[in-house]
Amino acid sequence: MTQKHTDIDTAATRLDRTDPEGAIAVAARRNRNWGRWGTDDVRGTMNFLTDERRAAAAALVRRGASFSLSQSFDMDGPQKGWRRRTNPVHTMLDTGTDAAAGIQGFPHGLGGADDVVSMPLQCSTQWDGLGHIFDHGMAWNGRPAQNVVTSSGDQITGIETIADVVAGRGVLLDVGRHLSGDGELPDGFAITTEHLRSTIEAQGLTSAVGAGDLVLVRTGQLSRVRRDGWGDYAGGAAPGLSFTTADWLHDTEIAAIATDTWGFEVRPNEFDVAFQPLHQVAIPNIGLFLGEMWDLDALAVDCAEDRVYEFFLTASPIPVTGAVGAPVNPIAVK
Repeated sequence: MTQKHTDIDTAATRLDRTDPEGAIAVAARRNRNWGRWGTDDVRGTMNFLTDERRAAAAALVRRGASFSLSQSFDMDGPQKGWRRRTNPVHTMLDTGTDAAAGIQGFPHGLGGADDVVSMPLQCSTQWDGLGHIFDHGMAWNGRPAQNVVTSSGDQITGIETIADVVAGRGVLLDVGRHLSGDGELPDGFAITTEHLRSTIEAQGLTSAVGAGDLVLVRTGQLSRVRRDGWGDYAGGAAPGLSFTTADWLHDTEIAAIATDTWGFEVRPNEFDVAFQPLHQVAIPNIGLFLGEMWDLDALAVDCAEDRVYEFFLTASPIPVTGAVGAPVNPIAVK
């Protein structure tokens, strides 16, 4: 069992903005879970979400109120082509017009419609899989990246490996509502471990975070862009988790964490020259699944009204074989 950092050295949480390499290396060593579940493991922190914890989470359903936490999948989404990511293109293959014209070739008056969608798998609400990010050429559990993800996809930790397990206790940490009068953190705001802890304390016992939980962090950025327009939501500045939360992400033994932002961590990142350094620690080293672009607003309103921040959450990705990330329609039930 990996030792928890119960007494985190405050010096370890200070950042030298000029040394991302050093900070990433230290955080990776401190929080690395390689071998924790055996050399053949493909599920990383999803191992914390056991059958027993899933059964206990089902008992959280009291009212039956359900909330979809997914954004739309359509051409009006936020993508602008970064890394060739585009918004979904929805094309009809058969339509009511075809049926009315009698050109579909079906007997006895039968008509129908059919369609197809073309899209990057991470263009809207989605999970990052364990093959999505590498650390110095190494993938989750210490495997060489070239042995994991090839031109045929993720041969070992494809997103389909967790298709049957992502259901359990969800916990909303509405950091935006806790720290900001309008419920929206400003772009570039770094959410620290202390911010997470103070949010939990303010929200009460139902937001206590423990092993196997699926944690949702609301920043309020999606509320703002929904009102003001997408702008640079896809790839631009955003509130998000600080690099210094790496120890917390490891020590809480959560199964996964998701936010309402494009990139999960604060942007711009907290170093002079860096790109998504917390991803580099969390995915290949901790083995942690990250969710991005989740719509937490309606759920947050309900949680604020009844002061219950825990719920049953099912969030299975579409099991695209060999994918390093996949769309999801998460459903929270209270």
